[in-house]
Amino acid sequence: MDAIRNSAEHQQKVYERWAPVYDRVYRGLLRDGHRTVAKLAGEAGRDILEVGVGTGLALSYYPQQCNVTGIDLSEHMIAKAREKVARRRLFHVRALHVMDAHRLQFADQSFDVVCLPFVITLIPDPERALDECARVLRPGGEIIIASKLGDGRGLQGAIEEAVAPLVHRVGWSSAFRIGRICEWAERRGDFEVAEIRRVFPNGFFKVMRVKHRLNA
Repeated sequence: MDAIRNSAEHQQKVYERWAPVYDRVYRGLLRDGHRTVAKLAGEAGRDILEVGVGTGLALSYYPQQCNVTGIDLSEHMIAKAREKVARRRLFHVRALHVMDAHRLQFADQSFDVVCLPFVITLIPDPERALDECARVLRPGGEIIIASKLGDGRGLQGAIEEAVAPLVHRVGWSSAFRIGRICEWAERRGDFEVAEIRRVFPNGFFKVMRVKHRLNA
């Protein structure tokens, strides 16, 4: 638990510093990933939870007929997201909460889709967070993940490991493995990886659909 608290504190401090400039730095870089996540989420269901909503960069991309709830660990990020929702009149965004992904304060089976855009590599205990996502997901629903997901092989894997301490300073991780999510799904037995899609820039980021199996 100490490691989790320390890492969460690190993330809060990082995003307090980054909140004022986050949009300018990341809007273009993450746009394709955000659009892809929102499109897939809209196709998968109406009631959507976005974990790690940040400043709300992805919120405008969700279909208007959806009901979107967003959470983030950072009060500073949520404040920016609320400003954006009000300014752009994003009426499909129903609520934004400061909340820990390890302890989602929602009832079981509350959402059709849970999205984690560019946050899974930053969560101190990803498997615990994914278990929480699974708990609040309705039967047959999807968890949609976008991130820098590596495979740990060859030169790319070596580079990912080498730069990990550097990107940690800005709240990112370059060493998270796709296999870790696949292993989580396999251990549970009631989820399967339905798709891994490469997105801008040149497949550096990936979008992953993890679907609940009704017949598990």
